[in-house]
Amino acid sequence: MSSSTEVPVKRVVVVGQGYVGLPLAVRVAEAGHRVVGVDVDELRVKRLSSGESFAEDVTSDRLLRALNSGRYSLSTDYADAADFDVCIITVPTPLKDGAPDLSYVESAVQGIGEYLKPGATVILESTTYPCTTEHVVLPILEACSGLRAGDDFHLGYSPERIDPGNRTWRLENTPKVISGVNEESLRHVAEFYDCVVERTVAVSSPRTAELTKLLENTFRHVNIALVNELAMFCKPLGIDIWEVIDAASTKPFGFMRFLPGPGVGGHCLPIDPSYLSWQVKQALRRDFRFVSLANDINSHMPDHVVLRVARGLNARRKPVNGSKVLVLGLAYKRNTGDIRESPSVAVADGLRQLGAHVLAVEPHVEASRLPVDILCVELTEERLAAADAVVIATDHDAFDYALVESAADYVFDACNRCRGADVERL
Repeated sequence: MSSSTEVPVKRVVVVGQGYVGLPLAVRVAEAGHRVVGVDVDELRVKRLSSGESFAEDVTSDRLLRALNSGRYSLSTDYADAADFDVCIITVPTPLKDGAPDLSYVESAVQGIGEYLKPGATVILESTTYPCTTEHVVLPILEACSGLRAGDDFHLGYSPERIDPGNRTWRLENTPKVISGVNEESLRHVAEFYDCVVERTVAVSSPRTAELTKLLENTFRHVNIALVNELAMFCKPLGIDIWEVIDAASTKPFGFMRFLPGPGVGGHCLPIDPSYLSWQVKQALRRDFRFVSLANDINSHMPDHVVLRVARGLNARRKPVNGSKVLVLGLAYKRNTGDIRESPSVAVADGLRQLGAHVLAVEPHVEASRLPVDILCVELTEERLAAADAVVIATDHDAFDYALVESAADYVFDACNRCRGADVERL
């Protein structure tokens, strides 16, 4: 679906101003709508209101332009959501004791439910298991408002596809999967997103859209696990995994390039496939074996990196206990400041638990969000020379890899950025 017709200015509320909600809110404001970003984090709201962005996809200059336009404002009070035409919910959906935790979604739905008016549209974007929109969000909205979904107000689901730091595929040019609980709801969801993104893709139901998101992330999760396990086998076989992947990538069909690393991080891969596995177990009493295996492999990659570093130090007659280790990168993804579920942090923690003196270099993560027990320093020739081991855990482009190669005595590179006699690659 797509449309070039002008849509009247709407009052839009985006609940959750994190890595998904903030870019969406700013983009909606740029499209000409009046947007209120609601977030329960008072510090985040204060910093964003002053024009200080934490997300790579929304520079502080871009944020200031949205604020100064008068079309974007922030609040911690759901009362400021009153009289909305469209509400989009982009709150976290973590795991709790291995099961989906929808408490943030439920709280957000209850928060906006009393302000729901006839004719308004509510869209869930938070990643979740199939049927959440219809079995969780819908009854709460109806109970809070006294209105009926599909008849009195419109309800749909549209999975987020934010890829932090991706300069090619941004929110506005990435196709947007959309759905509604009935045809009229779908029409209103499409009308809204068609003025925000270049292309919308309608599916038959919210549960189809919810499963679409889980399939996308499970596909990545399983294939990353495949190359991670292969990387573990290649070293003892005397084979360079990176050369193998480069060679396989020359095939113009039937192969998609995935890269190994210290593990998986962010919200999507460590968590989202488990939502699917959990629901399959609950609804069908069956195990989703691919997800379970991928979880096991990817979750143990930080341990594998720690073991490889320990072996590398041992080969140089140095025990891990007491060694000085400099970890480059703590974010889960290069050139971003997102530290959620980061395997790089797990690597640093694993080395510390073995007695290493760990320092880290992390130019992208805000100081307030860094682990309190890991000291961050600048990347200098002196720091590199003083380290018994340098671990490249997140390959930010800001790092001077030529300096790393020349100054460090031993480099363990989990990201394939360095070469040399003193470099050991994953």
